[in-house]
Amino acid sequence: MAQDLEQLSQRALDAARKAGALEADVLCIEGTSLNMDIRAGALEQAERAEGIDIGLRVLMGQKQACVSVSNASDRALTEMAERAVAMAKEAPDDENVGLAEATQLSERRNADGLDMHDPAPEPTAQDLEDWARRAEAAALSVEGITQVESASAGFSGRRVHLAATNGFSGGYARTDTGLFCVAITGTGTEMERDYFGESRIYAADLPDPSDVGRIAAERTLARAGARKPPTGMYPVLFDERIAASLPGHLLGAVNGSAVARGASWARDLLGEQVLPRGISLIEDPLRPRTGGSRPFDGEGLATRKRAIIDDGILTGWVLDLATGRKLGLESTANAGRAISSPPSPLLSNVAMTQGTASRDDLIAQMGTGLLVTSMIGSTINPNTGDYSRGASGFWVENGEIAYPVNECTMASNLKEMLLGLTPANDARPHLSRVVPSLLVESMTIAGD
Repeated sequence: MAQDLEQLSQRALDAARKAGALEADVLCIEGTSLNMDIRAGALEQAERAEGIDIGLRVLMGQKQACVSVSNASDRALTEMAERAVAMAKEAPDDENVGLAEATQLSERRNADGLDMHDPAPEPTAQDLEDWARRAEAAALSVEGITQVESASAGFSGRRVHLAATNGFSGGYARTDTGLFCVAITGTGTEMERDYFGESRIYAADLPDPSDVGRIAAERTLARAGARKPPTGMYPVLFDERIAASLPGHLLGAVNGSAVARGASWARDLLGEQVLPRGISLIEDPLRPRTGGSRPFDGEGLATRKRAIIDDGILTGWVLDLATGRKLGLESTANAGRAISSPPSPLLSNVAMTQGTASRDDLIAQMGTGLLVTSMIGSTINPNTGDYSRGASGFWVENGEIAYPVNECTMASNLKEMLLGLTPANDARPHLSRVVPSLLVESMTIAGD
């Protein structure tokens, strides 16, 4: 039976007060997940999980502690509150902790208008199994595919409620349905693989399972016969499906936690140019029908659209209340909250300015270089921005794809890479991170 999460939140806060907490907030999440995996025409794994999690944070002056349980009984709530208060009394002082003032709290207390929940009945286990089987069959029907590593379909639905002793109480529901397929060609050391899949709030927005399998197969076959590229300095084009990692490193560097610790290569770049002129990074937590949307942040503050990078210029950090206080700034309403930990800065939906050229146009423009479609490993120095990653994809010669490549490394510095970006026009608008293919002027490629 579904819980009344607002009532449950108030019961947890009452338990915290009774245990002696001066202030407290509580996050309640009730969810269901269902996953089906198919391999070699047989059901390999079927999982369903249902449950509720309650995370309580208590504050005793400048001390705080978090405790979580998965039991909504009065006894469990009482014991959770008592443990949290006892832990908080022993915690070190932190002058930056504290709930939001009443005047800071969001007036929006639900997700009306954001379209974050699919009203259709949740897919059945049979539905998901059928989708995965169809994706696998479509991939195997493509000549040259030797096996399908996995074909999986899944659904998750959850209700979230946040409440605090400062008067905030709000909640919303979210759904997510996904379908993925990984295909393989060749055998032994000649084996290559690739994938395709999508995850959507509305199951009806997913691509047809046969298309998922077919695209995974076509991508895999394009990688057959991959070899190492030459070593040297070349332009690198990051394909749209992995390009979001580049601005992602920048967004990580402007996170208030990293900046406050002094462990960020961007700590001295506020007000400076970090992307080419004409390129912005816009956060919009209120974008409808998008996975990262949220009506309020993890501390009850109103989320809003803002330009983190405006015309190439870094305009501000990503802050929650605590990091804002530490830096002498206001929160940017970017607090994220997990069940068993206090708030920390977290971004939602981000979109990068797209260019006018297609990916093919940028391939032609780069002449000779590397088109990256997959990356492995990561060595990013958080203090200097030095960048090194393993990569695979395609070698480009005379403005055209020449052959697939693997087992290579690309290296540079993020400051230089980001300032020399050229965006394509191929970003998918339904994603939480809307980033097109990105051409970097020059990187060191280590191959043959």
